[in-house]
Amino acid sequence: MRRSLVAVVAVLVALLAGCSSGTAQQAAPATAGDGTFPVTIPTAFGDVTVPQAPQRVVALGWSDAETALALGVAPVGASDWLAVGGDGLGPWVTRRYTTPPQKLGTLEVDLEQVAALQPDLILDTRASGTRERHDQLAQLGVPVVGIPAGGENYLTPWRDQLRMVGAALGKSQEAARLQSELEDRFAQARQQNPALNGATVVSGAKNTLGEYAAYVGRTGRVEFLRELGLVNAPAVENVPTQGFSVPVSREQMNLLDARVTIMQAISGNAADVTGDPLWNAVPSVAAGRGVVLDDKTLSNAFSSSSVPGQLYALDRIVGPISAAVAKP
Repeated sequence: MRRSLVAVVAVLVALLAGCSSGTAQQAAPATAGDGTFPVTIPTAFGDVTVPQAPQRVVALGWSDAETALALGVAPVGASDWLAVGGDGLGPWVTRRYTTPPQKLGTLEVDLEQVAALQPDLILDTRASGTRERHDQLAQLGVPVVGIPAGGENYLTPWRDQLRMVGAALGKSQEAARLQSELEDRFAQARQQNPALNGATVVSGAKNTLGEYAAYVGRTGRVEFLRELGLVNAPAVENVPTQGFSVPVSREQMNLLDARVTIMQAISGNAADVTGDPLWNAVPSVAAGRGVVLDDKTLSNAFSSSSVPGQLYALDRIVGPISAAVAKP
């Protein structure tokens, strides 16, 4: 199999020549665990069959690597979507690599680099979800678990990602346990913070160009907030969009107004937001109900939409949100 992969890469290259805290635990190589192989997983590009317990996993999708790690499987190659650096793992990930993976691209896929790792499974469950990307990876002749059936680009819900990765790794029971743990934590947070139930929220970001955007309800950030009982602001949800966010112009800053407004600085720092008169003029912000995620680790964990990231964020973000909602 490995020799055949190398041969495939050689042909492809020729054709293409003219992208928490806690005690750390070490992730083990993949084993069948509680799974029975072969296993078939429905995806947006048809059913994908994993014939046997994978031993060399390449994780390309957003949070695929830390999801595999949470299930006890260490990928040999991984993409660093959040630009964490190092081995691509933020402090919220308690399981760590024994051997750091080969760092791979995100938007662009280097087939030669991926194939050189001789993978027997490719995870791409939260990515652009294009046929072109899938077909490119499928040329390597190994199972590619892409976005779920009916899924959209970068909008794979955390439960679907966990379920698909768990099934592909033979770790479905462990995936179910992690899902139950996170759901219990969300339930506890709702019970302890009843004022969040039904309160409107806008989750947004400001980039280095000074442009604001508000995330729509299909994104992981808003999904997290919805698990707490919050409701994405109708003004944002009613804006037609093909992507995962709504651009907010200087003239439309009131689109960010809600009972509580949460803002992240993408590729910048919190001062880029807190020092901006436009931000401070948003009614909810002027009333003291704006929450700027000034801790980069918390911001990244919140953005990860993985089980480890959400568990980390729950311990640190619910208090500020609840305090903001309580203000008149």
